[in-house]
Amino acid sequence: MSRCLLGTVVFGGVAEDAFPLLKIPLKKMAARRIELMADQVLVIGSGGREHALAWKLAQSPHVKHVFVAPGNAGTADNGKISNSAVSVSHHAALAQFCRDQEIRLVVVGPEVPLAAGIVDDLTAAGVRCFGPTAKAAQLESSKSFTKAFLDRHEIPTARWKSFTDPKAACSFINSANFPALVVKASGLAAGKGVIVASNKEEACKAVNEIMQDKTFGTAGETVVVEELLEGEEVSCLCFTDGITVAPMPPAQDHKRLMDGDEGPNTGGMGAYSPTPQISKDLLQKIRDTILQKTVDGMRKEGVPYFGVLYAGLMLTKDGPKVLEFNCRFGDPECQVILPLLKSDLYEVMQAVVNKKLSISMPVWFEDSAAVTVVMASEGYPGTYPKGLEITGLSKAKQLGLEVFHAGTALKDGKVVTSGGRVLTVTAVKEDLTTALQEANNGVAAIHFKGAIYRRDIGYRAIAFLRQSRGLTYKNSGVDIAAGNTLVQKIKPLAAATSRSGCNAELGGFAGLFDLKAAGYKDPVLVSGTDGVGTKLKIAQVCKRHDTIGQDLVAMCVNDILAQGAEPLFFLDYFACGKLDVEVAQGVIAGISEACKKAGCALLGGETAEMPGMYPPGEYDLAGFAVGAVERGQMLPQLDRIADGDVVIGVASSGVHSNGYSLVRKIVEKSSFDFSSPVGASGDQTLGDLLLTPTKIYSKSLLPILRSGHVKAYAHITGGGLLENIPRVLPESFGVVLDALTWKIPEIFCWLHKEGNLSEEEMTRTFNCGIGAVLVVQKELAQQVLKDIQRHEAAWLIGKVVALQKGSAHVKVHNLLRALQANRSLSVHSHIQGKIQTNKVKVAVLISGTGTNLEALINSTKKPTSFAQIVLVVSNKAGVEGLRKAERAGIPTRVIDHKLYESRAEFDSAVDKVLEEFSVQLICLAGFMRILSGPFVKKWEGKILNIHPSLLPSFKGANAHKLVLQAGVRVTGCTVHFVAEEVDAGAIIFQEAVPVKIGDTVETLSERVKEAEHRAFPAALQLVASGAVQVGEAGRICWK
Repeated sequence: MSRCLLGTVVFGGVAEDAFPLLKIPLKKMAARRIELMADQVLVIGSGGREHALAWKLAQSPHVKHVFVAPGNAGTADNGKISNSAVSVSHHAALAQFCRDQEIRLVVVGPEVPLAAGIVDDLTAAGVRCFGPTAKAAQLESSKSFTKAFLDRHEIPTARWKSFTDPKAACSFINSANFPALVVKASGLAAGKGVIVASNKEEACKAVNEIMQDKTFGTAGETVVVEELLEGEEVSCLCFTDGITVAPMPPAQDHKRLMDGDEGPNTGGMGAYSPTPQISKDLLQKIRDTILQKTVDGMRKEGVPYFGVLYAGLMLTKDGPKVLEFNCRFGDPECQVILPLLKSDLYEVMQAVVNKKLSISMPVWFEDSAAVTVVMASEGYPGTYPKGLEITGLSKAKQLGLEVFHAGTALKDGKVVTSGGRVLTVTAVKEDLTTALQEANNGVAAIHFKGAIYRRDIGYRAIAFLRQSRGLTYKNSGVDIAAGNTLVQKIKPLAAATSRSGCNAELGGFAGLFDLKAAGYKDPVLVSGTDGVGTKLKIAQVCKRHDTIGQDLVAMCVNDILAQGAEPLFFLDYFACGKLDVEVAQGVIAGISEACKKAGCALLGGETAEMPGMYPPGEYDLAGFAVGAVERGQMLPQLDRIADGDVVIGVASSGVHSNGYSLVRKIVEKSSFDFSSPVGASGDQTLGDLLLTPTKIYSKSLLPILRSGHVKAYAHITGGGLLENIPRVLPESFGVVLDALTWKIPEIFCWLHKEGNLSEEEMTRTFNCGIGAVLVVQKELAQQVLKDIQRHEAAWLIGKVVALQKGSAHVKVHNLLRALQANRSLSVHSHIQGKIQTNKVKVAVLISGTGTNLEALINSTKKPTSFAQIVLVVSNKAGVEGLRKAERAGIPTRVIDHKLYESRAEFDSAVDKVLEEFSVQLICLAGFMRILSGPFVKKWEGKILNIHPSLLPSFKGANAHKLVLQAGVRVTGCTVHFVAEEVDAGAIIFQEAVPVKIGDTVETLSERVKEAEHRAFPAALQLVASGAVQVGEAGRICWK
């Protein structure tokens, strides 16, 4: 779709795993391993909301431990999560606890502590908190304050009036010219202080119960009587740092106890997210007219609001209107929203506290739906029994569900009920119907006496989705509305490139350029088009999209310089299968900056979202530049070129944008990867170096090209030195170059050595440090060189010669010497990772082909690896894994288990060989023997195994079959320490793999194997580096 002026762009979310899993980058592991896992966090509260908060925070690699006070059975000694008995109402004691435990962030779950000023007191004591102050929390703690605030700031809400006298309230109910049937206790009432009456008599009864009978205690000293609104009720939450608002996926709670919204009001019996009733356009409207206006209003009133703002809304025929605000996550909304959060929750919360949310906006999983079902005690919301044993929790977990505890406790090693709402069972699936089905399956697996729960959570949304509606463009994967948002974001980028002849304002069907306004009298138009090639692959792997735009512009404008043309305007083409707006904006921002460097206007472009054409996360680029040159200044001037003319070489910035298929192959076969640190300080990666943007020569060289002293200019692009220089020479001439006359960047020396490339391959593929050449008369060469050197590094690199029959058009002398001369500097000082000394000695035990062995061998060859494989042991002779080890020069041993009478004897023989090679760590890579207890105990914390599922789900054999039978959407692999119980050791590293529709055991196995080849080396690096080890009671200890 065209972006030429007012063209349209399209957007869709990038498909990802349903649950984010811990993935720790290995880049600069030695320097960072102390930094990671450093922080301790305290969550205040005891419900399902607080369990979900702790669960999500514990996934952060920045978080070492999460304390929950007081917590529940689900947060008691659960991995990185444990409970604390510290008093949450005694703020001074709580502050001391935070200092003693070095708590870096306190996250307040429920509303009562917020209204009591917990954030004010802890902040005053120097403790960082996530949540609003008591004054800001009035948005929830005082309904009358909130209604007056909404009126002051013209935020849409129901008509209302507050009362301290029950008679006056009833008089208002009977006389109001609208249905005044909603009665609210103004204070906090645990989410139950709202009565929706069916007639005036019921409304007056509610007033008397609240104000005279004190149903909600002091919370009912003031009541608010509101207009009864009609429509769909939804919850729209956001993160805010007092300035920026970051909306969450909208959710819908179910307050009534029984199916069909029957029975008494409760704190909430279930929820789902996102709500299909709220379109992206409507969510944007809610953000602008309600959430942002509320945050702005609080700031203007001198009470800045930080944390989570929850707006309970009614979608009326007149638009969304505020029913109420909460000053924290809802419960159970929290249990469906946080599983959809793709970003690191700890990073988002820190951004809120640091008032930097605008540069750390949360990202959400798209194309997923979450449903949570509450299991409550018999008698709730009235009186209910406690202490009833709960069973089936592990079965629900095996189904791939998350069970968040609320009213639970531990008693004699068993989980028992201790509250009204006991548990919430959450499922995340590709659609709402499936998610509800899976959540209900989880509820059916859990048992305690008298459990009550609803089976119809999300029924309104399911009915909405089943309404007969015609297909839309969005159904096919193309989201025009979201794309239009991107257009608005890139409009100022294009406008910033305006120049004489063009104002570069996006908005129409086509772009205009006025040559006369640009000062041309007798112009010839010159055009060029190009792409970036597979340099894009490296940008996508490294997730660096900010420089690739300059490559695109440079490849086009440097080409049209060959005709002596000034670049006037540029258009781009961005194609993808599913567009990521953030990525696209980054790329186009790079294009805009490059256009400014080139002096041309970004006149428009095309963004094509083509579902099924490209894999998720991949995109392609093309560019089109138009320039002009006065007729008498066109290049090359072939009739002027003569024998003896001098060739001037202008420096490149590196590889520029050609030859990257060969570059990627060389890196693949080397001991490096794109994350390998390079340079003396190691502050740049090989990927960063290879992504150095192509130089743009138009502004620096155009005045020289127009001087009349230059006979020809060649851009050294695809085809290298050998194929580009002849394009600007007469057939009868060639050039002779001397590679010792210019500085060859070290990256070329490394590519030459690592790829074992011939001189011809180097000069036919790469620019070898020369981005452009100029042909000038010998007598003018020094003057032209000086002019160029004011802006660019340049050298006299050769001369024009008359061609002899059969001679090459381009000869490069001394290339090998030049490469070797620079290599002596480069290999030591630049293209070299942080080589690890005293590597941990590793043995790999196998039984077969050793596919994971090969991945481990390749990773440990890298100079940045903390591990060295010193031995491969197989219990079977002649297997392919042994041959792989031998080809890699690794010693091998065969210890046939059939020759030993017992497992202990076999293990003893293995142990003897391990000691012979001074082995420190063992990796089991397809080793088909169960190790004996004594062997495992001796090597405790030193044996790593990989399992083809996300443990603790689907243990044992046939994991893929079990995954498919369970119908879970996400599986993966787990690297763990080996314990005596099978697949029960502490987890080191996990990587998720989506289960696709139509998957078989074979197809799923193949994708999980690919993940294993990444996960096992990553885990080995973590353990070998000392970042991870087994602590007390077999638990993971991060350093």
